[in-house]
Amino acid sequence: MKTLLCLLLLTALTLTAGDLTGKWVGKFDVTKPNGETEADQAYVTLKLDGTAVTGTAGPDESQQWAIRKGKLEAGKLTFEVLMEEDGQDNGSISFDLVFDGDTIRGTAVGTGKGGEKMSAKVDLKRAS
Repeated sequence: MKTLLCLLLLTALTLTAGDLTGKWVGKFDVTKPNGETEADQAYVTLKLDGTAVTGTAGPDESQQWAIRKGKLEAGKLTFEVLMEEDGQDNGSISFDLVFDGDTIRGTAVGTGKGGEKMSAKVDLKRAS
């Protein structure tokens, strides 16, 4: 009986640790076209349904944009974000990330307001 209880507890902890659904926070280090690097932060809320990923992403909890074309397949997480405010297009970002159960890491590329190209390194951890 003890063995069964321990196995059930271990299974529950493993499923919780490996679930993508939830809030994630961390670094978003942007490299601009001139080579300058700017440290920023990221706040992402994700929901996983099968392989489809929905949610929002932005620099903080108060400034969020909807995730489009989100999917998680074999640990590879991809999605797009259109940065629209008051109906105005302020650019878009495509994310190519890896989810290992505890962290989300990878790169993002996009265009900012006015067509400025950018790339970024992304490093997120589950929000506590």
